[in-house]
Amino acid sequence: MAAYTPFQIENMLDSLQIVVDTREQDTAQFRERIRGFGVPCIREKLNVGDYGAVYTDTKGIKRNLHSVAVCERKMSLDELCHCFTKDRKRFQREFDRAKADGCRVHLIVENASYEKLFAHQYRSRLSPKSLIASLLSWSARYNMEPHFCKAETTGRLIADILHYELREYLINQ
Repeated sequence: MAAYTPFQIENMLDSLQIVVDTREQDTAQFRERIRGFGVPCIREKLNVGDYGAVYTDTKGIKRNLHSVAVCERKMSLDELCHCFTKDRKRFQREFDRAKADGCRVHLIVENASYEKLFAHQYRSRLSPKSLIASLLSWSARYNMEPHFCKAETTGRLIADILHYELREYLINQ
C-alpha cells in the first residue's frame, strides 16, 4: 500500500518551494532564473548545491529535499573546467558531502552541450578527453546527473528537476 494518496502527493507537490543558496549572487541573470521557476523560492544556506527544495507534508510540517536531490549550476564549460582543475579539491569535498548524505546532484551547465565539449569550444586548456572523463567518472562516482541547457531555460529546468525528484520521492515512500 502506498504511503500517500495521489491527492496528498499533489498537495505536497503544490507546496514545493525552491531553496536558493545564499551564496548565489543577485544579478539580472539570477533574477531571470528565479522568475523561470514558476514557484515560490526562499534563500537559505545549503551545504551542497546551489538549489534545493522544501515542501509541506500531510501534517503541515515543512520538510526539505536536500538529502534527496539538489541542483548545482555552472554558467559555462569554462567554469566547469575550473571546477575540475584549479578548484577540484573544493568541488570534490562538496560532492563527497552529497554522497555521504545519499543525495543526487543535478549538475546544470549553461550555454553548453556535448558537441561544444568535444569540439573544445571553451577557453580552458583542459582537453575534451580529460573533461569528459571527469564529467562521466563523477556521474558514476557521485550519483551526479549532468544537464546542458541555455541560460534562459535554467530556472524552468531547476524547478522541473526538483518537482519530479520530490514526486518520485513521495511515490516511493
